[in-house]
Amino acid sequence: MLNINKTAENGTLTIALEGRLDTVTAPALEQELRNSLEGVTELDFDLAKLEYISSAGLRVLLLAQKEMNVRGEMKVRRVNEIVSEIFEVTGFNDILTIE
Repeated sequence: MLNINKTAENGTLTIALEGRLDTVTAPALEQELRNSLEGVTELDFDLAKLEYISSAGLRVLLLAQKEMNVRGEMKVRRVNEIVSEIFEVTGFNDILTIE
């Protein structure tokens, strides 16, 4: 299960994810992003409560990064130890801006 909490303000969209981002839940996040990026110049992901991310979840973050390279910038914040390790092993810490 994945909870997606969005906050939009002055061209910045913050998406806080809670739960598991995997093959079951990744399509919902991808659809949410498609519907929400109009007019967004900064996309921030808050991953403090993300318990797990699979390759399907990584793919959605990569798609978001590619889209935001055109629109503005994307940041990933408050990454916990488990997700940070997955980013490190997959090389995503070199692709994403992690704060």
